[in-house]
Amino acid sequence: MPLTTSSSPHTRAPASVTAVMLQVLLALVPGIVAYVWFFGWGVIINITIAAAAAVAAESVMLMIRRRPLRQYLGDCSALVTALLLGLALPPLSPWWLTVIGVFFAIVIAKQLYGGLGFNPFNPAMVGYVVLLVSFPVEMTSWLPISTFSSYEMNFAETAAFIFGGQLPPGITFDALTEATPLDTLKNNLGQGNTVAEIRAQLGLDDVTSLLLSVIPIFGAIGGKGWEWVNAGFLLGGLWLMYRKIIGWQIPVAMLGALALISGAFAFYDPEHHASPLFHLFSGSVMLGAFFIATDPVTAAASPTGRLVYGAGIGILVYVIRVLGGYPDSIAFSVLLMNMVVPIIDDHFKPRVFGHGRK
Repeated sequence: MPLTTSSSPHTRAPASVTAVMLQVLLALVPGIVAYVWFFGWGVIINITIAAAAAVAAESVMLMIRRRPLRQYLGDCSALVTALLLGLALPPLSPWWLTVIGVFFAIVIAKQLYGGLGFNPFNPAMVGYVVLLVSFPVEMTSWLPISTFSSYEMNFAETAAFIFGGQLPPGITFDALTEATPLDTLKNNLGQGNTVAEIRAQLGLDDVTSLLLSVIPIFGAIGGKGWEWVNAGFLLGGLWLMYRKIIGWQIPVAMLGALALISGAFAFYDPEHHASPLFHLFSGSVMLGAFFIATDPVTAAASPTGRLVYGAGIGILVYVIRVLGGYPDSIAFSVLLMNMVVPIIDDHFKPRVFGHGRK
């Protein structure tokens, strides 16, 4: 009778991988609720497609590799990867875009390296970056928040577009989409406008904006809608820290580094640099800090190494946002720091009990 031996460690851990992954999925709920509230049914459809594709891709690869399906599918790691990728996609992404991203995440970035525990790069971010560089138009077509959308699509209309590319009669795709707050700020700063001028033009109160037919894209501290989505992921992340599912080092170091470097530039030149709160509560910062950068497989292992790893991501997020070609930069920053994790782990090895420091 063939025997299957799992990879080490063989000591029973206090919490199983499945229990950890289920708590991560549960912690995503507040952010998902806010995301759906502001950006519509496409978010739910995206993560549903991603989850189904991830389970299918993982099953095929496990069968090819002759691994037990129940054991490896049951750890729910594929579902976590699928949800993180699905949440990173624009709400009206076509179904095939999501499937391609999942294929690269599960098959290329995870299973071809040996499965969970052996992948050097975050699978969800590999899938996201492949899509971003391959399909830039689809990956940058974001919706405004539902409150200010010229036409709010219901579930059936959203599904019809995602699966068949069909829009409601009289509605064009350009009329549904707009630039994100990060993209808007970056483009307007590039045209020589100051932060105050940009916010004065695009951060008007709702009544004035309606009268002038201008969408108030900026909220109180970040982008409208985005600040609540980030608050939802922050709430879930704090719960994961309270439950000791993730350590505090990576989120604190990443958010702290991003706040410090953006605060220093905003203090030095406030006319051309946004505030730290804007950077913290725009884009996918909180999702990245608590759910993506903390991936235990691809992140640094030691407590000191995690601080360095998280700070590196925070600095790269700001540098790429300000100097790079992409307004948001969580995926690139995480993957770049994944590359240097072996060096970090080697340099910041924990002291072995009974041995002195070097």
